Amino acid sequence: MTTAQTQELDVQPTPLALLLLGREADPRSERGVECPGDLPSPSDPDLVERARAAKEKLGDKVFVLGHHYQRDEVIQFADVTGDSFKLARDAAARPQAEYIVFCGVHFMAESADILTGDEQKVVLPDLAAGCSMADMATAEQVAECWDVLTEAGVAEQVVPVSYMNSSADIKAFTGKHGGTICTSSNARRALDWAFEQGEKVLFLPDQHLGRNTAVRDMGMSLEDCVVYNPHKPNGGLTAEELRGAKMILWRGHCSVHGRFNLDSVNDVRERIPGVNVLVHPECTHEVVSAADYVGSTEYIIRTLEAAPAGSKWAIGTELNLVRRLANRFASEDKQVVFLDKTVCFCSTMNRIDLPHLVWTLESLAEGNLVNRIEVDKETEAFAKLALERMLALP
Repeated sequence: MTTAQTQELDVQPTPLALLLLGREADPRSERGVECPGDLPSPSDPDLVERARAAKEKLGDKVFVLGHHYQRDEVIQFADVTGDSFKLARDAAARPQAEYIVFCGVHFMAESADILTGDEQKVVLPDLAAGCSMADMATAEQVAECWDVLTEAGVAEQVVPVSYMNSSADIKAFTGKHGGTICTSSNARRALDWAFEQGEKVLFLPDQHLGRNTAVRDMGMSLEDCVVYNPHKPNGGLTAEELRGAKMILWRGHCSVHGRFNLDSVNDVRERIPGVNVLVHPECTHEVVSAADYVGSTEYIIRTLEAAPAGSKWAIGTELNLVRRLANRFASEDKQVVFLDKTVCFCSTMNRIDLPHLVWTLESLAEGNLVNRIEVDKETEAFAKLALERMLALP
């Protein structure tokens, strides 16, 4: 949003200090932030005890979910940990919990709201915790893409498959157009199903997961894939290219996994002889092709659990998880290092910190509902349809 547009709306940009704390609202951002009240300082020595006291006071009324990429200071208060879909299902399995506090990012909390009961309230400790990948595909852009596919005469052949890392709006679009949702664990099964329904797939919003699954796991060629760029007329593609493609990949990516490159792989192999390179399928195709093992977050954890003592591993995924795994398996004589030399946290995941969690739990304990994530009923119905198709996959 431009300054002129901001003035027309008669709103003031949030002071930087408040925005960094996740307070007030920023009219220039896609998702505004409302976080009234005072946040305790991160250096407050009483934070841990305050979180414990508030959680104890809430008892069974609260259920805290912690994504694998969260900080240790937050994870310690999670009732369950996991990837986004596992956590959403865990929340749905706890109908007695009035409050679901999701320590993750916005699209994850939306999925939890879709899958939980109407009487349950999903809370995100900082509403500024979004996902750059999910934000790379808006409902308006995807609707325009469908128009392009229709004009090219291929829309009837296309089945949308959307990654779990997408907004509720995109999940709803997928459900409305006969498609399904996938995770990084079941992307192959989702694509197999989709190609039984139609001749082409529109894969949203992560191009790398779509390409890696199609080429590496299903034997397609890179030429079977085209990339739709929402910032170019007609997605930057001709009608002929769309007609010839099997996989129409949305031009989106994970800012964390996209940082790893072939140099990272070559460098770690030189530094650590005998190292096993294990990466997430959101990494680029060249990194996935050069790795020894490729799989979801849960797969990465299981692989390290089963690894023999003395083995060496370079992990290409978010740094909070890699550090946690390195500490966990050090006593078993398993060397676990980060694939890249540079620090690479997920900045939006890290917005959920202990001050925000304490503020959230204390507010709920006092009877004040804050930062509720609510998906409208129509969007929820179509998004749930797409999720149910995924749950029905063989």
